Amino acid sequence: MFKQFVHSLLFSPVLLGAAVVAAAAQAPQPVPNTQPSEEHATQIILTTRKVAIAPSQPASNAIDRSQIVEPEAIDESDDAVAQVTSVSQLTDVKPTDWAFQALQSLVERYGCIVGYPDKTFRGNRATTRYEFAAGLNACLDRVNELIAAGTADLVKKEDLAILQKLQEDFAAELVTLRGRVDGLEARTATLEKQQFSTTTKLNGEVIFALAGVAVGDTVNGNAVQKNTILGDRIRLNFDTSFNGEDLLRVRLQAGNIAPFSSNATFTPEGDLRLAADSNNSVGIDALLYQFKLGEKTSIVLEANAGAIDDFTDTINPFLDGDGGSGALTNFGTRNSIYYLLNGAGVGIKHEFSDKLELSLGYLANDSASPAAGSGLFNGAFGAIAQLTFRPFEPLAIGLTYIHAYNNDFTANGSGGSNNANLGNLGEAFNSDSFGLEASFQLNPKIVINGSVGYTTANVLSGTRGSVDIWNWAVSLAFPDLFRKGSIAGIIVGMEPKVTRASSRLNFLEDPDTSLHVEGFYQFQLTDNIAITPGIIWLTAPDHNSGNDDVVIGVIRTTFAF
Repeated sequence: MFKQFVHSLLFSPVLLGAAVVAAAAQAPQPVPNTQPSEEHATQIILTTRKVAIAPSQPASNAIDRSQIVEPEAIDESDDAVAQVTSVSQLTDVKPTDWAFQALQSLVERYGCIVGYPDKTFRGNRATTRYEFAAGLNACLDRVNELIAAGTADLVKKEDLAILQKLQEDFAAELVTLRGRVDGLEARTATLEKQQFSTTTKLNGEVIFALAGVAVGDTVNGNAVQKNTILGDRIRLNFDTSFNGEDLLRVRLQAGNIAPFSSNATFTPEGDLRLAADSNNSVGIDALLYQFKLGEKTSIVLEANAGAIDDFTDTINPFLDGDGGSGALTNFGTRNSIYYLLNGAGVGIKHEFSDKLELSLGYLANDSASPAAGSGLFNGAFGAIAQLTFRPFEPLAIGLTYIHAYNNDFTANGSGGSNNANLGNLGEAFNSDSFGLEASFQLNPKIVINGSVGYTTANVLSGTRGSVDIWNWAVSLAFPDLFRKGSIAGIIVGMEPKVTRASSRLNFLEDPDTSLHVEGFYQFQLTDNIAITPGIIWLTAPDHNSGNDDVVIGVIRTTFAF
């Protein structure tokens, strides 16, 4: 008899909980944040006292006692039946039901289950936490009443005396256990007080790059340097959210990889996207705050080194990885005209629908400098407007317009020929650029990307005149190739080239056409480590067939955490 009693104490709450859930749940899973239906909440009665839950429950952690209807307030002729004394009285409960034994025990042994007026239990109906709590409390009250009454068949006073003796015998062990729990609670409280921030998450990326020029001797009369380098780029992002829908990002960056154009290939073409030459000095690479203005509009405030993809879709989803993943070069990452924006400012994105969105942005290169020809509005800047259209899910199209002042393609590392980068003239100039970008996913394993950009630039002082600059690219991406998370890419295109120049600037016209051919395979070794070997081949570098073809080899290893 004592064993039966102990087992009842240990397992009754579990069995009772399971039975009550079975009484109203469609499956053994709870249904969170669901209020009871009016019919269900009005009729369900889960206690021998015939307590009924009112149609509307308050959204709190406890049942509002004012909503509980006492027995004398219930019209039993309409809403309730008499106490069920046998599970067979419930017409929709079958011996084959998975919770039949538990329900039978609650009905016939404890007497704390009542059915609906039509003598059904409705065990497949969804229940709420309020109903579960009410039913469980009723059954536990019934058990306590049976224990207090000393019912001969269920509980004996001798059993209670034995239980009290066991508590005394194991008092030391209970004290030890209580001490361990108290110690754990104290340590948890200390950790909660000392943690960095409850709203800030740290994520980072470390890149090791082994690279070098493998083929090519002379470019623009300079001897190509074929030194093999091993360098790094390190980023730490501190991402903070204050309301769950905003983002404050502070990015620290250090690196020691110089662009190859500066002292190896002597042309901006083929520069690596991962280049960051700060001699591994740590600095703030990005500082922005992003928030929502209504349901459809997002605003980004860029305080430092603003990135176009913070508020604009570059329509190159598998290749635009900002150097740590995807394409290896600036040119392979996105349309070259996007690099005409850099610095601090504001970006706005508005979604008219799932198929159409508008991006607007303004970034100034030297926004924090009070010197003449600098500042937010008096120095170099870029402004963008883009419509992004997705007529159906695999296809995305971008129509882009950019107006820039004193910004060329190397301002943010794009590439192109030396002639196409008008900053080399040392004179004031502005430009208007028009771009078309498209991406189409043929199937889950093949994605086609393409872009074309046209820029018309005007030199405003000194050697006055205008030039036309074109660029284009076509690429294939193969996501999940050979291994989930891996990707292969092939990019072929023409980096920015001066195709026409006015008479006073005719010396800027590029004589020939250089092709940029890039291939890579990003092998996802683990969820956090990827190894990417790749090759960049430049034909007639700097759009000059008098230069030797250049081939650059790269092995990039990325650690993300």
